[in-house]
Amino acid sequence: MPKKHYSIIVEQDEDGVLLVTCPNFTGCHSYGNTIDEAIENITEAIGACLEDDSSEEPTRFIGVRDIEIAAC
Repeated sequence: MPKKHYSIIVEQDEDGVLLVTCPNFTGCHSYGNTIDEAIENITEAIGACLEDDSSEEPTRFIGVRDIEIAAC
């Protein structure tokens, strides 16, 4: 069975918890206390999105950009 690749975004909150998002699917988020746990959890979440017949067609992730905005 061929494998597909999905991009994920990893962030860390103020408590040190890793928050992960797969931008290919609306609402596909998870978390973990370690990077391995976070990746395992988002892998399960992506699997659930792929199995959900009502899930939107995956979008194509383009990338992340850094922009500069003047502080208020």
